[in-house]
Amino acid sequence: MDSFTIGIIGVVGLVAMVFMGMRVYLAAALVGTLGLIAIIGWESGLGLVGTIPHSKAVTYTLSVLPMFILIGFLAFHAGITESLFDAGRKWLGWLPGGLAVATVAAATGFAAVSGASTATAAVFARTAIPDMLKYGYSPILAAGVVAAGGTLATLIPPSAILVIYAIIVEESVGALLVAGFLPGIVSALIYVLLIIGMAKFNPSLGRPLTGFTWGERMKSLPGTFPIFLVVVIIFTAMYEGWATPTEAGALGASVVFVMAMMKGMKVANLRDALMETAKLTVMIFSIIWGVLVFVRFLGFAGLPDAFAKWVVALPFEPIYILIGILLFYAVLGMFMDAIGMLLLTLPVVYPAVIALGYDPIWFGIIVVKMAEICLITPPIGLNCFVVNGVRPDIPLNKVFRGVGPFFLADVATIAVLIAFPQIVTWLPQMMNMG
Repeated sequence: MDSFTIGIIGVVGLVAMVFMGMRVYLAAALVGTLGLIAIIGWESGLGLVGTIPHSKAVTYTLSVLPMFILIGFLAFHAGITESLFDAGRKWLGWLPGGLAVATVAAATGFAAVSGASTATAAVFARTAIPDMLKYGYSPILAAGVVAAGGTLATLIPPSAILVIYAIIVEESVGALLVAGFLPGIVSALIYVLLIIGMAKFNPSLGRPLTGFTWGERMKSLPGTFPIFLVVVIIFTAMYEGWATPTEAGALGASVVFVMAMMKGMKVANLRDALMETAKLTVMIFSIIWGVLVFVRFLGFAGLPDAFAKWVVALPFEPIYILIGILLFYAVLGMFMDAIGMLLLTLPVVYPAVIALGYDPIWFGIIVVKMAEICLITPPIGLNCFVVNGVRPDIPLNKVFRGVGPFFLADVATIAVLIAFPQIVTWLPQMMNMG
């Protein structure tokens, strides 16, 4: 049996195991190991598999992940999220659907210090939903805006998924992190316009919140300063070349730690932040290790090159092929988590997209935005399950109903980024990182 046929059998076997409920990293590692043994032999295959966890664990680029994750958990346990939401409520509450708009604004701010979307959704399910329900907001809108707002953490730097994309396709981590900033803001603005439009059309969804004085608004601002300080430190350090992304992440974590201690963070909270960081980091590293074994198997089987040649030879314009690939991601994301989906598909899809002439940084932002969409689409929509887990009084079906309009907003964002790729590429090029 030739290598290509073994590769096809391996892909089919992996898909079957994932649909049967096996963890992605376990299925990928098993198929990759057996495939490598079948292609290059028992001794060489196992030898190659044995080197992957160590070789990737000691990769300097990968060390940025725990730094970014730690920033988010420290910010949460320091109570910075409450300060963000309080400021958003006082400054934006007067708008139609003002508390929902404030939630998006606060989630955007928290996304700038958190690389984990599920953590963002969980934080604001505790912080924002009680306030929205208190003021008579629709539980459907409240749950939907929190689940959708959490996805912004996958695009706005620091983003764990952008780092993973960079590692897989061997692109600049710094360029990708910088490139995600403007698209993340655009996505948040489209969410805000959607909420205002919905609340204008149906005021019962969420009425404006008034009565705050300018003095109260000004007093709410100091609590948001740690967020802005971390963003300035990370961007300035990378832009000026003072620090690598990992070093910039460590600087950001140090600043948040100092701020947290000044706000009176207890030792128990610090311990929780460190433990949660360690658990999430180990989970992500395990997925990377398992899937990279499968990726190495695909390389020996020759599937990525064959797929790229097949795609380029299709008698369609590149834009139609790109749309087809994005639709494939939309369907796949209904059944897989975002990180596993990207790790499994990029080794095959990325060479084809680059062969079509698309910019690798731009495609990274597009595909990560697709990963955002997958976080709120049934039946797997992880952020929806997180919101329901924190707020079991809001049934899961209502959470999924709530994210429906935001799914359409995400589709609109994808369309904007395709129509105007400069939104993605301008900042990295200006900073000489693209």
